[in-house]
Amino acid sequence: MNEEIKSIINRSRTALKEIENYSQSQVDQLVKIIGKVVFDNAELFARLAVEESGMGNYEDKLKKKYGKSRIIWYSLKDKKSVGVLSRDEETGITEIAKPVGVVGAVQPCTNPIVTPMANAMAAIKGRNSIIVMPHPRTVNCTKLFIDKVHEAWKHLSPPDDILLCVENPSIEMTGELMKQADVVVATGGPGMVKSAYSSGKPSFGVGPGNVQCIFDLNIDVKKSIEMVLIGRTFDNGIICSGEQSIIMPTSMRSEIEAEMKNQGFHIINSESEKSALATYTFPNGHIAKEVVGQSIEKIAKAAGIIMPEGTRVIAVCIDNDDTESVFRKEKMFNAVALFCYDTFEQALAILNHNLSMEGRGHSVCIHSNDAQHIEQLGLSAKASRVIVNAVSATTTGGSFTNGLGPTSTLGCGSWGNNSISENFTYKHLLNITRVAMPLKDVYIPSDEELWG
Repeated sequence: MNEEIKSIINRSRTALKEIENYSQSQVDQLVKIIGKVVFDNAELFARLAVEESGMGNYEDKLKKKYGKSRIIWYSLKDKKSVGVLSRDEETGITEIAKPVGVVGAVQPCTNPIVTPMANAMAAIKGRNSIIVMPHPRTVNCTKLFIDKVHEAWKHLSPPDDILLCVENPSIEMTGELMKQADVVVATGGPGMVKSAYSSGKPSFGVGPGNVQCIFDLNIDVKKSIEMVLIGRTFDNGIICSGEQSIIMPTSMRSEIEAEMKNQGFHIINSESEKSALATYTFPNGHIAKEVVGQSIEKIAKAAGIIMPEGTRVIAVCIDNDDTESVFRKEKMFNAVALFCYDTFEQALAILNHNLSMEGRGHSVCIHSNDAQHIEQLGLSAKASRVIVNAVSATTTGGSFTNGLGPTSTLGCGSWGNNSISENFTYKHLLNITRVAMPLKDVYIPSDEELWG
């Protein structure tokens, strides 16, 4: 075993024993401070995350740190995670929460502060210890975050080793951490998630995003486009839950495209421009690393695309017969694909075909005032979340405006080769003991009643 991993695992297990008898109040104080450290240092962390990763933009990373620290703590502060969780008189079941143990958490370079914050808050809420494996590209800002948490904890005197950071991360050490931890949380690319599931330990992973967005008839076009603009441009497009396509009624195409232009979308129809953009951004059919999280001006210039001043998003028109276009995939920069449909069933077919290329199990979005169509999408889409009349990029991971669990780790179910199809939260880092009392006045049906 790697000596650094061996040492850090031993330290984590020792700390785990020290907090296993902490009260709910003690645990919640520690969890609150984790979120407050990010909130109080949001400007510093946002600046360092951009500088170190070379991705995204300061303004949106700042918003994310303020927003996620608030919503995650708000969702956790009144939740019970220690001792008896519930007593059900009807079933005779008493549920008791216990730690899962040492959590090994692998972090992406796209989210080097908020993801470890969210995972640490979830882990310690359940009296677990956690070891963060930062991405080598962003190790300094992740380490600084953890150092600041330790400093802020001092007056409570907890064992600092309940939250540890691997300071010299590597692929080899990541694999070793996964094997030695009790539970693995892998928030990153498909290779990392596959490694987590191959570690032999209970694991929670994520899948690639490719959020398809349907515009229904009779919507507020201006408002819907504003929402897509916010979602598509957030942090220069690196958010996995950001809108990737607009699937619109053919009858509304002129109105929608006119409003898109008003709001800073540059619409590409010519095959030469589409080819130039595809060649630069998706060489060999896969997204180029150098375009991820970069400004649209930089990308357009490199691809030879001339855009009007003030352009914020490139919109690529895709013919429905062009079933293999790379723009049907996830675009981790400020671009969307445009599709037209004549019937709602056709819209669903376009959406599911795009998900079959990439992003199955993640999320979809719809702007609609038709309850039947919304439910039809929920029944049809191979997706774990359907976002309705909201900005997908900023609400899919939980929001004050919806009931999804606040997180930075979005399970994609079996469609995305994940173990869960919901938002990963503290609940997934609890072992639950169920005490089953004998029921009184039990009625046992006869065989004739059961089978007829």
